[in-house]
Amino acid sequence: MSNLKPLILHAHSTGPNPYKVAITLSLLNLPYTIKLWQFGSAPNGVKGPQFLSMNPNGRVPALEDPNTGVTAWESGACVNYLLRVYDRESNKLGPKESEGEQGRVDFEKWIFFLVSTLGPMMGQVNWFRHYHSQENEDALKRYEEQAYRCFGVLEGQLRSHGGGFILPGAGISAVDVHFYPWVYQHGFARLSLEEYPAVAKWLEKVAGLKEVKEAYERIPKGEEM
Repeated sequence: MSNLKPLILHAHSTGPNPYKVAITLSLLNLPYTIKLWQFGSAPNGVKGPQFLSMNPNGRVPALEDPNTGVTAWESGACVNYLLRVYDRESNKLGPKESEGEQGRVDFEKWIFFLVSTLGPMMGQVNWFRHYHSQENEDALKRYEEQAYRCFGVLEGQLRSHGGGFILPGAGISAVDVHFYPWVYQHGFARLSLEEYPAVAKWLEKVAGLKEVKEAYERIPKGEEM
């Protein structure tokens, strides 16, 4: 892949979803550059006309691939695109063919659990903890309880096979890539992992991977728009 033009990741440095794409790019050893957008409707904002022409939802991440002419947005779509186009032969991060249809379903169900449940619950904790204009302890308590419930589900999965990653097997998969940036925010959300030792151990293991470190180092240093 030495002849590839760098892919362009559109991000900001605070939210978890762009990091999913950056980690995937790093794990697949793909060249990429980063453009950092601001919040709001200014010309350099995600609600400004330039960004909206690329993603009408006005959210990061978005991903441009000059090698194929494809533009993707939504972190799941970006990661899936990278797996289809750049991980087809080695299948480093996707479901393993040897595990059959059950393996594919297991791969997909955990990603959907993150996208539909754990991620949104963490997002709501952060919102009511840090950004809501008025205190709402009832809402905060509800979303804290739901986030902890999700941690419990993840704890059970990790304990069920005793492996280092979410799915049984020897290496990291895209499932871990989706989960890591959200669970990593537990400190910012002021949520404890004390009762979830397997989750804490998994988080530490993924954090130690050089590709994950690279993604977290590179995004804040991206080109300001």
